[in-house]
Amino acid sequence: MSDPAVRVKGLAVRYGAHVAVEGLDFEVPEGASAAIIGPNGGGKSTVLKAILGLVPAAAGDVRVFGRAPRRVPPEAIGYMPQFKTMDRRFPALSAELVVSGLRRRWPGRINGGDREKAMAALADVDAAHLADRPIRELSGGEMQRIYLARCLVGSPKLVLLDEPASGIDAVGEADLHRLLENYQKEKGATLLVVTHDWQVAYHHSSHVLLLDRRQVGFGPARECLTEECLRAAFGHTKHSHEAPYLGGVFDG
Repeated sequence: MSDPAVRVKGLAVRYGAHVAVEGLDFEVPEGASAAIIGPNGGGKSTVLKAILGLVPAAAGDVRVFGRAPRRVPPEAIGYMPQFKTMDRRFPALSAELVVSGLRRRWPGRINGGDREKAMAALADVDAAHLADRPIRELSGGEMQRIYLARCLVGSPKLVLLDEPASGIDAVGEADLHRLLENYQKEKGATLLVVTHDWQVAYHHSSHVLLLDRRQVGFGPARECLTEECLRAAFGHTKHSHEAPYLGGVFDG
């Protein structure tokens, strides 16, 4: 049997005296689509950063395709952060931002091969027409597509997305999930998506990690997104804008 895409054992991460997460144990099989859900401050983004090797483990172990995160080839992992640090006033074109995902630095000049890969990634997210548009002219939804193309341009086998639907409308969000599902099927990739939307997790994920600094549950959505588990993580079961439950789970 091959190693899972992600294996986490007894993970704890601390920022000084602050405990971000602790006691996490889960495995995400290759080809799965996993959602990470929890309240604000519950450690969702920290889990992604630990998988990327960006924060050290205070305890426990993280393996990506059987290796320590920093020993995984960079092109094997695509990452789309929640907060974009690119200054929109910077005189950059969309294609340049995408190519920076290949080079892991800002490209001084784009060669033909990198341009071809960037155009393919932009086409995959229905944004080829934006390649030569300055980023200062992009809408929020268009900018999300460019960052998604940047995440996928190296054809990663593991894709980590932190609130990818942030700042886009319902139509844009539906398109986003369609694009991700198409990419996953075509590449056989594994997806880990931080989301606040329980319905998205229920309908678009094979696995769910529910946490509030500690692991509340991990497994199939129908097993994790129960009234009992959601109450344990959030202290309540739904907001007014959420769909009603039937039998303790979403009406699927």
